[in-house]
Amino acid sequence: MRTTPHLQDADGFYEQLLDAHTGLSRQQSELLNARLILLLANQVGDARVLQECLRAAAADVTPKIGP
Repeated sequence: MRTTPHLQDADGFYEQLLDAHTGLSRQQSELLNARLILLLANQVGDARVLQECLRAAAADVTPKIGP
């Protein structure tokens, strides 16, 4: 798993990502994110790397307790 910046145009991609969400409902936005995650995971293709990425992404996320 790469942990150093590797994206060629991070700012440009982030802008495109925000633009893709413009005008979407929360549900549509979540669906877009889910589909994008699956497409990118397919590009990575390596189950071990994907597992490492999941662990790293979840490391600082605290579960919500209660309603």
